[in-house]
Amino acid sequence: MGVVVPAYNEEHRIGACLRSVHAAAARAAPIRVVVVVTADACTDVTATLAARGGAHVVSIHRHNVGAARAVGTQYALELLADAGPDVWLAMTDADSTVPAAWLTHQMTWARRGYDAVLGTIRLASAGAAPLLESLHDVESLHNAHYFRTRRVSERQRAWEHPHVHGANLGVSASAYLQVGGFTALRTGEDRDLAARLSEAGHRIARTDHHPVHTAARLRGRAPCGLADFLASMHPALSRCANGE
Repeated sequence: MGVVVPAYNEEHRIGACLRSVHAAAARAAPIRVVVVVTADACTDVTATLAARGGAHVVSIHRHNVGAARAVGTQYALELLADAGPDVWLAMTDADSTVPAAWLTHQMTWARRGYDAVLGTIRLASAGAAPLLESLHDVESLHNAHYFRTRRVSERQRAWEHPHVHGANLGVSASAYLQVGGFTALRTGEDRDLAARLSEAGHRIARTDHHPVHTAARLRGRAPCGLADFLASMHPALSRCANGE
């Protein structure tokens, strides 16, 4: 199994991210798990900290999250070349932490015959509280938008949500390669991959059973991503009309 983490100047968050990934990998034992961090155009010590944190590190200079995910995934597949035909690829982000059961839950879906798993996120506001307060609790506004399709009577784990997040995505290597992998898009590379998997007829599970906590910041790395969507909830900070 491969876990791929794109990172751009995430020296303050990469450690927590990798600790959570390693905890999830330990829970998945005896399955072999390799962790790859793609340090994309980093000017801080992200790559050094990732290597110290037990990850294989590949460095590029693209300023492009789609390219970073593609390069990291290719490297993970090379590392797992002797692992057989059933390799599973899990994706998260360097500003995120995954739950301990993250990988085991994905493998459960894979054993049920699913080719991809799309998970959900929760906002982690640590370190951003003063700014969030000035935005009149943007986390509550985000949640009202995020959970609007979930019925009140529906149990959380049964919610087949509409979201796609590179921070919480899993896919079989065979399905990933069949549709051509990640495209070098500066944003939306996760939704693009999910759309092509769906168009190709692959079985996709949408689950809220293993949410990933991701940074609730208002200046992110990818244009028109989650950070811009959060900022759009406050007119003075809005830079992008699109969102997650």
